[in-house]
Amino acid sequence: MIEIWPAIDLIHSKSVRLTEGDYGTSTEMERTPEEAIAFYSGFSMVKRIHIVDLMGALKKGPEESEFIRGLIKKCPLPVEIGGGIRSREIIESYLEAGASYLIVGTKGLKEPEWLAEMANAFPGKIYLGLDAREEMVSVNGWTEETGETIYEVVERSNKIPLGGIIFTDISKDGRMSGPNFELTAKLSRLSVHPVTASGGVRSMDDIMRLDALGVHAAIVGKAANTPEFWRDVK
Repeated sequence: MIEIWPAIDLIHSKSVRLTEGDYGTSTEMERTPEEAIAFYSGFSMVKRIHIVDLMGALKKGPEESEFIRGLIKKCPLPVEIGGGIRSREIIESYLEAGASYLIVGTKGLKEPEWLAEMANAFPGKIYLGLDAREEMVSVNGWTEETGETIYEVVERSNKIPLGGIIFTDISKDGRMSGPNFELTAKLSRLSVHPVTASGGVRSMDDIMRLDALGVHAAIVGKAANTPEFWRDVK
């Protein structure tokens, strides 16, 4: 059964949402990060909490690490952290603080050998954040393209012990228009690792359609802040 991973995206220790990764669209959510964790943890389909240091992603290093450590202590579920994770020291620091999983994006995509080294050092703990516009990979807070396709990255990643791949279609992110079912399903077939859908998930209908396509989990952002989404969630 597919898992739900609600997202808590942080800027200045506040829970916010962006649209298509544009920092100029930042909107603060009604629930504080602490309130969101307490609420999401009450649903059996929610298996972990997805926390992203948005300014960390943009500035290429942790900006919210102390605040995130406090959130980990308050969360009864496994926590995965993303945003600005570009060294072994940062990975070790978050794991020591109680994080269960770390998401590596830019550094892992630009330096595949480093990604393989980290995945082998912490097997099953490292997830690759694969963010793309159409089929082209984007990095550095979605401000640059690498010139690689998502398929090239997945093929290369099949050889290392990742915990999984988190695929975000940037054009869908924050749009509440549904995820990219076709590309997510294709990556699920090509990858030996579990694939998680991110971007555009709006309803349990979307969740169940992803489940039927063999997708491991769905990250829910804006929709997680609407009562309509949770009405049908167990």
